[in-house]
Amino acid sequence: MTQTRRALLVLNPGRPEARATAQLVVTALLGHDFQVRIAQDDFAAWGQQAPEGLAVVPADEHAADDTEVVVVLGGDGTILRAAERARRSSVPLLTVNLGHVGFLAEAESEDIEAVVEAILHRRWRVEERMALDVRVFDGAQMLLRTWALNEISIEKAAGARMIEVLVTIDGRPLSRWGCDGIVAATPTGSTAYAFSGGGPVVWPDVEAMLLVPLSAHALFARPLVVGPSSVICLELSEWSDAWLAADSRRTFELRARQHIEVRRDPSPVLLARLVDAPFTDRLVAKFALPVDGWRKS
Repeated sequence: MTQTRRALLVLNPGRPEARATAQLVVTALLGHDFQVRIAQDDFAAWGQQAPEGLAVVPADEHAADDTEVVVVLGGDGTILRAAERARRSSVPLLTVNLGHVGFLAEAESEDIEAVVEAILHRRWRVEERMALDVRVFDGAQMLLRTWALNEISIEKAAGARMIEVLVTIDGRPLSRWGCDGIVAATPTGSTAYAFSGGGPVVWPDVEAMLLVPLSAHALFARPLVVGPSSVICLELSEWSDAWLAADSRRTFELRARQHIEVRRDPSPVLLARLVDAPFTDRLVAKFALPVDGWRKS
């Protein structure tokens, strides 16, 4: 008996190009005896034009259970949403960029036939991307635990004055910053919010965590890069209320004197790669960097 192959489809149904591309992918996979799943929220947003034969599953972290790949059609926001559904199932994301930059994406929309062929013949390699484990405490009581692929940001409320944060690394105090916020990021997230805040670009195979202050009023307020086994602690002062956002998708209200611990998460996010392109080439392509005059030696 032939074993049923399964894939989860994640897309932004509000984008006409995503719906059109998804139609092609679904038709091709169903024609090769795949079971194609889609989460309930994506299916509902797609509406009556959704293809027949889709298996609708709950929109939660188990959506990718028992699948071999998650096909993502969209921009970086769609990819981050797909990561929420695939990480605990240890299923790789095969991503097709339909957004603007699409830094995490593996392919562009014009490559969709090659993407389908790769899925049918299992022609991909898996790349692990580090994630962050984030815990919020009030004294000794843990109030919240979440995670992030790109970054977490701790920022002042809209219209509020700056917040004050005591930064501790591996149990030792480093500095106190008065600032608009702080970003703690992975190498994957170094090209996202942390980059906008003045942080360095870190190659994804470097195991490290970044800490980038936002508009800090302090003499020592440079971006920091710490080791993967470190624990970063960010403690709010007695008058600092703030918001925490994980990958700009999950937000939580923070209160004065609470503290946030950030460490490496033991569960990485898996990306399916079709081409062994160096990260340098991806960086040049996504940022349209000027390399005219380069002569290959």
